[in-house]
Amino acid sequence: MIPLPLGEIAAITGGRLHDAHASVPVTGAVVVDSRQVGPGGLFVCVRGEHSDGHDYAKQAVAAGAVAVLSEQPTGTPAIVVDDVTAALAALARSVRAQADVRVIGVTGSSGKTSTKDLLATIFASVGQTVAPQASYNNELGLPVTVLRLTRETQTLILEYSARGVGHIRYLCGIVPPDVAIVLNVGAAHLGEFGSREAIAVAKGELVEALPANGVAVLNADDPLVAGMATRTQARVVTFGCGADADFQVTGVEVDALARPSFRLSTRDAAADLTLAVHGRHQALNAAAAVAAACAADVPFGVAVDAVQRAASISPHRMQLKKRADGLLVIDDAYNANPDSVRAALTALARVSSGRGRAWAVLGPMRELGEESASMHADIGRMAAELGVAELVVVGADAELIADGAAGTSGWSGQAHRVADVAAATALLADEVEASDVVLVKASNSERLWRVADALAAADVEVRA
Repeated sequence: MIPLPLGEIAAITGGRLHDAHASVPVTGAVVVDSRQVGPGGLFVCVRGEHSDGHDYAKQAVAAGAVAVLSEQPTGTPAIVVDDVTAALAALARSVRAQADVRVIGVTGSSGKTSTKDLLATIFASVGQTVAPQASYNNELGLPVTVLRLTRETQTLILEYSARGVGHIRYLCGIVPPDVAIVLNVGAAHLGEFGSREAIAVAKGELVEALPANGVAVLNADDPLVAGMATRTQARVVTFGCGADADFQVTGVEVDALARPSFRLSTRDAAADLTLAVHGRHQALNAAAAVAAACAADVPFGVAVDAVQRAASISPHRMQLKKRADGLLVIDDAYNANPDSVRAALTALARVSSGRGRAWAVLGPMRELGEESASMHADIGRMAAELGVAELVVVGADAELIADGAAGTSGWSGQAHRVADVAAATALLADEVEASDVVLVKASNSERLWRVADALAAADVEVRA
């Protein structure tokens, strides 16, 4: 963070110093997890559903924090505020105002984090860049990311998430983008929004926040995204597979590890790309990232070269791991919605071709509302149609996936219904063979990534 004395932080946040000296500077990271505290840092005490950050204030100071940001005195040096979330936003807003950076924002129902990782690699190749760790994209994660800025930072990449209309508008009130990418409008959080049209209203708040000299980067293949062009005064640049896209993807093919190769064309240039990340869907993510980079004055050739070097940075996001005996594990267990599960199953089918059995370990997809039952059954049918040999369905809320597969005519595979992560891990440990390929995919709340970790323990991600 740009160093700030506690007294100035108190003034910015409307807080009061308790047991703290105004002149002591915060020189380290601002964090909401006490396990991440380092020397010179500031620990933000957040009250959560299962824990209260105030209980960890003394532990954070012992680990090196110079103070905590809290809603009550903690017996440690503290800046006490009425609302830590609002205070964190105010602090991030102030720090961003002190930094001369361009802000690249990305939203979408799926692909935000993968695209963020691609963007981070591109912009890091031309200057100092700050991007979110994992999926820091909400009212806590976004300002924490902003507070990692230094005076040397040139580019700030942010994910903007929404669980309702107005959420992205709030985040843009902290830091509006200069370049805004909208990847897609899918079924993620459909239960909370009620319809895809409502999701589009929320996602479009990102382009509404653009200044007149900004750039909106929109998916021309998604009508709900393409329609957002009318919601901004900024310049619009499109990406997609159609002939009208400004950054057009054609000829997509995937290799034996599901790494896509394709041609990316603009009106002025073209290049043949091969990505190091896995999944056919990454071609469009890469096109969006290159389009945004060019909108921020990165040369096309530089952006193309960098995006091909990009590997999966965020954990549990299409990470392909190889065990010593040859077993391949596709760890995509951070999150799940119908679009991302379909993409992951497609990748599984490609990677397992010519090898042993394809295993799909799937948990429930959350927040799908009235369409949840049909969408889970559809995923089971798709798994069967793609030739998944062993389907492991984890938890009662996901059983309709197994029903969908079992009801698919001609499917000769098996549907295993297990209660939890431990049962899934035990089943796989007994049954998988070295020539098999295992996909692990579910909503993050299911913590199914523990299955992938157990299968591929002590092994490294495949990058070549």
